[in-house]
Amino acid sequence: MLKTSVLIPVICLVVAGAAYRMATAATPQFNQRPTSQAEQEMMEKQAREANKKRQQNIKTDTDKLLQLATELKESVDKSNENMLSLDVVRKADEVEKLAKKIREKMKEAIGPPQRVEPVPRTIQEQQH
Repeated sequence: MLKTSVLIPVICLVVAGAAYRMATAATPQFNQRPTSQAEQEMMEKQAREANKKRQQNIKTDTDKLLQLATELKESVDKSNENMLSLDVVRKADEVEKLAKKIREKMKEAIGPPQRVEPVPRTIQEQQH
């Protein structure tokens, strides 16, 4: 029961951390420079479409992750301290693999990075 109460927040932190890294990390540059305005616009459109599809896949996988985590919690709640079923271990493995898959997809942004404004620091933080 304790593992379940720790597992769900850990999953949320993994996904949130990957989303933050995706927003702040530099993305791969295209290998070629477009030679015309039309090529530039076409490449930008392809990048937007690829990012939109990637985002849809992340949403689908995140929904599945939530379902698996819920099933894992239910399985752990049904078990007792003397017996942990093989099904619980398998579900935990599935949750871990899917969380890693989602994290990797979040790192795969295409196109120029979006500018993220730094969070202002307080005077107290600056003194430390």
